[in-house]
Amino acid sequence: MSEASPQSITEQELRKLEVRLEELVRTIERLKEENRSLRHQQDSLVTERAGLIEKNELARTRVEAMINRLKAMEQGV
Repeated sequence: MSEASPQSITEQELRKLEVRLEELVRTIERLKEENRSLRHQQDSLVTERAGLIEKNELARTRVEAMINRLKAMEQGV
């Protein structure tokens, strides 16, 4: 079995490091895209929530108005 020269060991280590760096760059890009997607989803959900809160308040106001009219009708009879 022949021994590898110090230079070839260094080249092997550099290649391994290069492969690992490429993997890390791909991971970073994937995470950036996932982060962008999640931020967009969060913005959409916040907007949807605000709309639902507004609809809920409108419904509450209308129900309260109906209750008040019914009470007024009941007292008028």
